[in-house]
Parts: sequence; structure tokens; C-alpha cells
Amino acid sequence: MRFKDKSIVITGGAGGIGRALAETFSKDGGKVLVSDISETGCKEICEKLIQKNCTIDYYSGNLAEKAYCEDLIAHTVQKYGSIDVLINNAGVIPRGTILQTTDEMWHSALDVNLTAVFYVCRAAILHMQKQGGGAIVNTSSMWGVYPGPDHLAYCTSKGALATFTKCLGRDYAPDLIRVNAVCPFEVNTPMLRTGFNARNLDPDKAIAQLNATVPLGRVAEPQDIADVIAFLASDEARYIAGECIEISEAKTVY
Repeated sequence: MRFKDKSIVITGGAGGIGRALAETFSKDGGKVLVSDISETGCKEICEKLIQKNCTIDYYSGNLAEKAYCEDLIAHTVQKYGSIDVLINNAGVIPRGTILQTTDEMWHSALDVNLTAVFYVCRAAILHMQKQGGGAIVNTSSMWGVYPGPDHLAYCTSKGALATFTKCLGRDYAPDLIRVNAVCPFEVNTPMLRTGFNARNLDPDKAIAQLNATVPLGRVAEPQDIADVIAFLASDEARYIAGECIEISEAKTVY
């Protein structure tokens, strides 16, 4: 029970990796607060885990709104009395070159993938300082540190998030607030499959083709990423701070 009695916020909690995170942290003793723009998705994961006697609730809203980002942390502290772990997992993935990227796509990527993390972290760190420590794990991307083609807004926002993580890691290590990030490659999530649908590809066939390109034999499943995030948030990673952990399955971007 690595997270017994610890208060944990998970953004993007109704998505593929988010659901795996909610289940992992709650089953490991955590008091989980799920955040997602999909209230229906939040209810589904909470109802499932409440039936398993987990302590979990949700606070649905739009991370592109500053007020919601700040309220999320205030709500968590009011409900659970503290915030011990913050998982910034929510993300959007606009696709296209600069000529294909609209203003809306650009700002959406920055608002959700980067600016929301700024607001949520700023609010959470104030409480973590008073508590004497905490752990933050951000979800960046392999495409943030090694940009792939035709995803300008996504790669830029995730690359900035990786740098943001290193800055926070250095600044707040003296307060015993450990800030790290994971940088996954391809993960078998609804987000990945939506991309295949957008290109008129059969998602199952496309995943099978991707599997053949991975040295470990398959693309990651959500639980593969959730386990690394849980490790970084736990006391087992007590001496890891300011790091961006690449989860590449030994596959390079190019």
C-alpha cells in the first residue's frame, strides 16, 4: 500500500492512461481525485472503483480554464485535507504541419498540455511546501524530446513540458517536492486509435503493424505507463527528481 492515506490528483483520469492510473493509485491505498473534461468518463471510473472499496471521487472541468485548474487543487485539499501527489496526465494531440495548424489547434495544445500544468502545479506546490513535501509527475512524450513529423503543436507543447519539469525539479527539490516526467512513445489508447481513424486506417490493423516495429514486440498498454508513473510518485523513487523518463520500448522516433 505505497500510497496509503495519501491524497492524489490525476488529470485526464477518464482517458486510457488516466483510468489505469486511477485504478493503480486507488488500489494501492491512495485517496484519488479524478479530473477530466468528460464527466461521464469520470463517473464510470469512480463507480467501478468504489465497488472495489477504493476511496475515489471526481471533479470534472476544462483544464483550459485557469479558474478550474486552481479550483481543482482547492477542492482536493478541502476534501482530503492535503495534496500529496499530483499527476498531470491530461493532453490533446492536434496533428499537422505549421501550414495545417490553425490558431485554435495551436492554442489548444499549449493551453491543455502546458499552461494548465503551470496553473495546477503552482497551486499544488503552495500546499506541498506547507506539508513538507510531495511528488509531481507530468506526462510529456518521446515526441516532445525527439520531435516526430507533422505534429508541430503537440511536439512543441510536450517539449516545453519536459523543460518545465526539469525547471520545477531543480527549483523545488530543496522543499522535498520531487517533480519528474514520463515520456511515452506509442500507447494503445483511444487517443492513438482516434488518429488512425482520422487517417481512414483500421485501428486494429494499424496497432498490429506498429507492434512489428517495436523491439520489445508490442506498443505500450496504458498499464505499462501507469506503473512507471506510480513508481516515480512513490517513496521508492525518493532520490529521483527533475528527470524525464523515456519509455521508448527501445524504439527510436525515426
